[in-house]
Amino acid sequence: MTWLTWRQLRLQAAAVYALVAAACAWLALTGPDLARKARASDDVLGALTSTDRMLFNGGLAVLAVVPALIGVFWGAPLVARELETGTYRLAWNQSVSRGRWLATKLGLSVVLTALAVGVLSAVVTWWAHPLDGVQGGQRGSLPARLTPISFAMRGVVPVGYAVFALLLGTLIGLLLRRSVPAMALTLAVYVVLQVAVPLWVRPHLVPTTTTTSVISSDNLDSIGSSGSGPFRITTGTGDPRDWVLSNRTVDASGTVAELPTWFAGCLPPAPDDAAGGNVEVRPAPGTMDKCLTRLADEGYRQRLVLHPRSDFWPLQWTETGLYLGLAAVLAGLCAWRVRRLS
Repeated sequence: MTWLTWRQLRLQAAAVYALVAAACAWLALTGPDLARKARASDDVLGALTSTDRMLFNGGLAVLAVVPALIGVFWGAPLVARELETGTYRLAWNQSVSRGRWLATKLGLSVVLTALAVGVLSAVVTWWAHPLDGVQGGQRGSLPARLTPISFAMRGVVPVGYAVFALLLGTLIGLLLRRSVPAMALTLAVYVVLQVAVPLWVRPHLVPTTTTTSVISSDNLDSIGSSGSGPFRITTGTGDPRDWVLSNRTVDASGTVAELPTWFAGCLPPAPDDAAGGNVEVRPAPGTMDKCLTRLADEGYRQRLVLHPRSDFWPLQWTETGLYLGLAAVLAGLCAWRVRRLS
């Protein structure tokens, strides 16, 4: 049964492992040079070539789509194709139980998937480590690994995504018994989850950190307004690699509040061509010290809710466990459904 299953999976496995091997070879060749650039320059972002930037963004893109592709092109047809063609009956009539048939298919597929995606994620994480969260000497930056744009493409969590996508596709294929509709529905469900989890689940997987600080020129990040509305202040944590979830001004009682009306008089006039649009003011250090001091004297503070960069691995392991737990539930549902097939 194992040999038969391997022969059925060899094309999908060959395609996935060819992609992983090509990516690993290219990143292994370019990674040492990138590390040398990071050590030799204070402005790492300015030292990057267009190829370096392309590889950084490509690494994000590849690890974003590989789990989805595994779920669509490997998981969905895994059983649905057998149900469409009726070949599952041949296996069951050869003294192979339904449970063994499904366990062999799922077990081999999960091992091959976890190994391929684990290696790919490890190499991409190693290669991108000198670049994650770097700030440009003038303007610009690359996303830190804790931010939603990079988190899902680093560490161990892509393995959880891939295994979950595989089991999701398998269950949907069992329910629909048609490969193409199962592939489409698998992709739709997976994309919805990949949008929903960073927004509503991941921030709560481990306890957040809340800080309240005096607003000063040292931590002032920006002052913005929608044009007609009140101005809003944001401050930084001192480490751009932190993931800030909430950045709000509070008054002396600790209640979220708008800035006082007199604060608008401290700002330079907005450009004429920005009237009615978004206005962002970044005052030079020292030009607003008196206004910020008055804010502090009146009790205004900035409250930040965040995940510090030290939360990266706790979040990684927790979210990976969440997806693997969901995958185990899906595997149980697959076994339940197979027992009821006619």
